[in-house]
Amino acid sequence: MTGNYNIIEGGVTAAKGFKAASCEAGIKYENRLDMAMVVCDKPCVSAGTFTTNVVKAACVQWDKKLVDEDNDLQAIVINTGIANACTGKEGFDICRTEAETVKEVLDIPENSVAVGSTGVIGMQLPVDRITAGIKKMSTLLSSEKSAGTSASKAIMTTDTVNKETAVTFTVGGKEVTLGGMSKGSGMIHPNMCTMIGILTTDLCIERSLLKEALRTVIKDTFNMITVDGDTSTNDTVLLLASGLAGNAIIDKKGPDYDTFVEALFHVCRTLARKMAADGEGASKLFTASVKNARSKDDARTLARAIVGSNLSKAAVFGCDANFGRFLCAMGYSGVDFDQNDVQMAFVSGEDKLPVFDKGEPVPFDEDMAKEILSRPEVIVSVNMNEGDAEADAWGCDLTYDYVKINADYRS
Repeated sequence: MTGNYNIIEGGVTAAKGFKAASCEAGIKYENRLDMAMVVCDKPCVSAGTFTTNVVKAACVQWDKKLVDEDNDLQAIVINTGIANACTGKEGFDICRTEAETVKEVLDIPENSVAVGSTGVIGMQLPVDRITAGIKKMSTLLSSEKSAGTSASKAIMTTDTVNKETAVTFTVGGKEVTLGGMSKGSGMIHPNMCTMIGILTTDLCIERSLLKEALRTVIKDTFNMITVDGDTSTNDTVLLLASGLAGNAIIDKKGPDYDTFVEALFHVCRTLARKMAADGEGASKLFTASVKNARSKDDARTLARAIVGSNLSKAAVFGCDANFGRFLCAMGYSGVDFDQNDVQMAFVSGEDKLPVFDKGEPVPFDEDMAKEILSRPEVIVSVNMNEGDAEADAWGCDLTYDYVKINADYRS
């Protein structure tokens, strides 16, 4: 057991009552899964967070309205290849058509159907292929782990690996399960990122607490990743709670609520790290760990500045121990601090190599630094020596392949 939860195999179908399906709909890609559906046996108390980009995709507007109006969600339909963003009235009408089609084949109310899209901005979805995909998936729904895994693969765009995870924990003597899947590889930057995240649990919990739990966890998980500094039009994280675990409803904060938040944090953090490590063209996960900052906001801002700097990311790609780039990024982050308090080191596994100590460079072994920086995860550890707040942020190195991928994304 890790903390108050157990890590298990699975994803969105791990919790009681949830099924998934996927199919090849030919939205943009050929000969690959490009649509997914997640359905629960009963309406679910739900929460969601969405992009802060003023330009919001039609699907984001649709889902945000459902969540803001406290509708219980029961089905989610996702397509990849085309983002349904900057598509005007036609784009929003397609969202409605998707919901109407789900109602037709599964008898689920339209206001209980969320939709998600990811891919190229400014293209209209082929409505005939979308509706055909929904009808096909309605006959394939399964609670098997493999169905959830296939769904996590179907929502990938430039992702190179699917992303899913699940845990169990105990509330009121009842075993509760929480699982999730996400996609995201490029156009990723804090304040939500170009991602779709679907989280499912059989916990019984009051709606306002579910919403608060998700808002709390998002800040230090999905909002702490960056790949390229671009905040997408389509960012969506939806959390559905079926209540089928049979626990007494969590209607106030206390030990049971705290246990759930801990498990939710783990699931979101795991998915966030997987997304950062799979950034477009990435060869390694780049982590900034800031300790002893004056405030939580300062710690978050500093960590995000380090992993968000293109010069820092390029140094990590080249295994160049140029610690001045990380300090420079901290310096323009907007946080006020004294460089004479700062300590910095490169960390990997049990190895820790100090490079900067309270205003002075520390002589270090260049070969050891290069070896540490060549590993699958590079950690820049920073001690601010100003307080007790801390935060981690995750990104990836900046490689030649990032430019290649994004230079011909539409093709």
